[in-house]
Formats: sequence, C-alpha cells, structure tokens
Amino acid sequence: MQKNILHLDLDTFFVSCERLIDSRLKNRPLMVGGVGDRGVVAACSYETRIFGVHSGMSMKVARRLCPEAVVIKGNAGIYTKYSQLVTEIIKEKVPVFEKASVDEFYADLTGMDKFYGTYKYASELRQAIIKDTGLPISFGLSTNKIVSKVATGEAKPNNQLKIDSGFEKPFLAPLSIRKIPAVGEKTYQILRNLGIDKVEMVQQMPVEMMRSALGKQGETIWKRANGIDNPPLIPYHERKSISTERTFNKDTIDIAYLRTIIFAMAENLAFQLRRADKLASTISVKIRYSDFNTYNKQVKIAYSSADHIIIPTVLELFEKLYNRRVLVRLIGVKISDIVSGNYQINLFDDTEKMLGLYKAMDGIRGKYGDSSIMRASSIGAKTIGRFQNPFNGEPPILLAHRKQ
Repeated sequence: MQKNILHLDLDTFFVSCERLIDSRLKNRPLMVGGVGDRGVVAACSYETRIFGVHSGMSMKVARRLCPEAVVIKGNAGIYTKYSQLVTEIIKEKVPVFEKASVDEFYADLTGMDKFYGTYKYASELRQAIIKDTGLPISFGLSTNKIVSKVATGEAKPNNQLKIDSGFEKPFLAPLSIRKIPAVGEKTYQILRNLGIDKVEMVQQMPVEMMRSALGKQGETIWKRANGIDNPPLIPYHERKSISTERTFNKDTIDIAYLRTIIFAMAENLAFQLRRADKLASTISVKIRYSDFNTYNKQVKIAYSSADHIIIPTVLELFEKLYNRRVLVRLIGVKISDIVSGNYQINLFDDTEKMLGLYKAMDGIRGKYGDSSIMRASSIGAKTIGRFQNPFNGEPPILLAHRKQ
C-alpha cells in the first residue's frame, strides 16, 4: 500500500504564541530569546528574516541587523502549554503520529484515501488546530517523511502542499541542496566546493560518488535528494522516561552527601537527554527511608534538557521531600514526558558562552565517558570512588558550578 505521511510544523512557534498573547505584536519584526547582548535568538518573525536574522544567532548581531525589532525574553511555560494543546488535538484525530519536537509532528495517514482522502483529512486537521489554538500551522503531504518535511518548508507561511506519488524528484530538483534535511553548513560547503548547489545535480550523480565524498552521509543525502529515503515514523508515547536511583550500602543522614549524589544524578540525566536529542517536561525525585517508607514528589517544567534548569529543579524537589531527617536507604531521580527535540527551548536565558560550554562538555563525555567531566558540585570525597574513571587513574576534569 502506498504510504501517505503528513508533516505538520507550527510556523515561527514562539513568535506566534507571543502574538496570541499580545495582538500589538502582529506584523511587527519580533525576536524571542536572550535579551542581553550575549543572548541568543531562539525564534524570529518573518519580518526580521529579510534582514538576515535567524534562530541561533547572537542577539547583539541580530539587533544590529534589525534595530527596529521588538525583543522579548519569552515564556517557555506558555510555549509548552500550546505544544501540549496541539498534541492533544492531533492525538484525538490521528491514530499513529510522531512528535518530532515541541512544534513539529508527523502522522501516518496511509490507507485513508480509500475511505476519506488524505489531503482532505490533513486539511481539516490543520484547520482544527488553527481554530482551536489560534496558531498558524503548515503541512506537507507525500509518500515519506523527508519529502513531506521539505514540502512543509515550501508551503510556509501558514499554508499546505501535497506532493503526489511519482512527483517527488521533480518537486525536489530545483531546490537548493540546503533544503535537504541532514545538509548542515559544513556539508553544504563541501558540496559547494564540488560545484553542487541544486538538488537536481545530486539526482544526476551516481550514489557511489556521493558516498566517496561524504561517506554514509553522502548516500543518505543522495536517497533524500531522489525522494526515496524512508525513515520510520516513531509513534508518540506520552509516558517515556529515564531514571536513576541509588541504594546505599549503609543508610545515611549526611545531607551534604545526599545533595551531592542527587546533583550528579540530575546532571547525568540532563546529558542523556541532550545526547539523544530529547527534551523532558516532568521531573520527579524519590526517597526511601531506613524503615522502607517511600515518598515521591514531581513537578512539570517547560520542555528542557538544560543542566541549569533540571539540576535546580531536582535539588528543590529533594529539599521539599526530605523532611523526616531520618536515615535514608535510597534516592532516585526520574525524568519523563520525553519528546524529540533540540536545545532551542532553553535559549531564553542562555548566552553563546553557555551553549558553547554545554557543547564542549557533551563532546568530552561522548568521547571519554559520561563521568569524564562534571561540575565540582556533583563530586564529593565520598562520591569520587563510585564513578568509572577512563583516564588511567587520573582524576576527572572538574568544573566549578555557578548558580544561575
């Protein structure tokens, strides 16, 4: 049976949310992100893009390019609320869907043509989201996720586009190679040095040539350029979680030791999220006392994978939960309501320096192991011994923790 994959993307999501809250911002150039010169642009309106502004750019540079823009720090809680609202609408109307990020979704509409019509159903779903949330949203519909995602980009702003089976290559051919997912700045420069700037040129090349130039990634780009890459749709599961807990050999009441352990747990789980390109919106802490009574406390947060958001939340929950002041047998941390997504949701308070720090730390962990680098606050005299050390007896690198 011919696949029909729908891709939905909320247009300039953070900007659209801000305009719902304050109608005076409509049609005005708007940037959301860190308000200081060292901040980063998390999202920007189409009015600013004509000046060269884009997400991830230094706010100082963005303000210089578009000085008349309104700059807003943003409210991650509001964006999480609207993301969940859209998720509920899709969940109610689509049997199988994937939540790729806080503002991006895939849905499998295969087989619906026989009974209703996939394009008609997708159009009505889009209109339902617009009506119920007030948010602009675009979609692309085709035989696979990649072509649908590219089609959504071509449909924007606030529009829709269907690519019929057999027309994938003609649709992709005139587009810039940058439109193909997986072609980042570095890969684009390699392709440009080879004289490649349009998708059509890749379509005309033998796959062996792309593989020779870029390895396995070259083969993936070739398949995507030809409209034949078919990554699977990953069904959305609301209760996905990761957790860690520790049972002590000897029950303890050492509060400083307990804080150190739980700090390290939170730091490691945040790294696990970032490594998997995930975000989470529920944090919970568990304590089991020496009498085996067990207590849990959890809190909802805006989708995040940031140390400086997750760690303080875990420590605050621990302080609220640990109120008996008796011996502790076990402590644990759990992060749940996990969705796919990158680090963009946390850019409102971040600086380029902080983002660079996270990238450097995660790179070292990826190469040498999870505990090869950590903040000093997560290491104490009693805890160093429990971490696996990949440096042949040398101590792990320590980073002093600075309160945000």
